[in-house]
Amino acid sequence: MVTFFSDFMIGDSPRELPAGTYEFVVEEELLQGLSFEACRRTATYLMVRGRGSSAGQTTMHTTTKEDLEHAIACDRALSETTSNGNSEAALSPQEDTT
Repeated sequence: MVTFFSDFMIGDSPRELPAGTYEFVVEEELLQGLSFEACRRTATYLMVRGRGSSAGQTTMHTTTKEDLEHAIACDRALSETTSNGNSEAALSPQEDTT
């Protein structure tokens, strides 16, 4: 989960998303043939919940780790200039589901 404190854009999408908390889903695959357990990220998705007439609908948008990190950095920079650094985008700790 990532909380954005300002409206933001991610990746090459022309659509600006409103501030709020968004879920990012990361797909990984287990690498075979190693003497230790390791995974490789295969995809990153942004989950966008519908609002207004689209309430109840959720869309899944493909993105990248780099685009996510860039969006967080931009939100942090904007927050620092508008509120003297009192807030910033927050990446919630990932739950261990294994």
